[in-house]
Amino acid sequence: MEIVDWKTTDVNVDSLWIISERDKSGKHSNVYHGNFIPQIPYQLLKRYTNPKDIVVDLFMGSGTTLFECEKLDRMFIGFDINTQIIDYVTSKMEDSTLPYSICNCDVTNISLFKESMEQALEKIHKEKQIDFFIAHPPYLDIVKFTDNPEDLSQITDVNLFLEKLTQAIGNGYSYLKKNGYFALVIGDVYKKSEVIPLAFYSMYVIKKKFNVKLKGTIIKNIEGNRGKLGSQNIWKYRALKSDYYLFKHEYIFVFKKIS
Repeated sequence: MEIVDWKTTDVNVDSLWIISERDKSGKHSNVYHGNFIPQIPYQLLKRYTNPKDIVVDLFMGSGTTLFECEKLDRMFIGFDINTQIIDYVTSKMEDSTLPYSICNCDVTNISLFKESMEQALEKIHKEKQIDFFIAHPPYLDIVKFTDNPEDLSQITDVNLFLEKLTQAIGNGYSYLKKNGYFALVIGDVYKKSEVIPLAFYSMYVIKKKFNVKLKGTIIKNIEGNRGKLGSQNIWKYRALKSDYYLFKHEYIFVFKKIS
């Protein structure tokens, strides 16, 4: 990890991240349903990587992690199943000198992932290991990102989702250096009148499946949620009329590979 002056660094070591609004600087634009805020990869990259490290994003989306890698001088490999969003991100990087590679790939498919990863590593650095990876998957079928049946956002069954997510994490884990870190960013869902603790289910299966240490459980809250801006009163009214609480948070689980 990069050496920092603890008195002046902007690295947040608290387990509660309250963020007033999404960072809109540079190449960031809130054009995608995933709403992955740049402050999350920024903090994780500053904490767990160094300049010139290789960072992988298993669910690249609109390129949030990539743009932070460009800002912080980290090399990047991104995966996504959505060809349209890949085209969008590629167009945003036309003037970039950053070593990076973007792969159109189902990250739950072991053979396709390996082929894509080997090609990407050969393109950007010729290394065989990565330094850090991040996963911000769909939360079941709450938002359907594509019509591709292999897309995790097409899955309605929790057990199938966890199986597929574990396959994706395993693919990233297989290339992660020993003592390297990775992060899962995920929230819970509300279905059939009850909360499904998808985040904790996901954290638990990763702990059981892989030889890792859980290094952090961070709760992130952002006030400027695009879907609820200007409608706080009606959401509060609906919650009070029923028996549920409004979702305003996500979880960030940080793991360390120990073998």
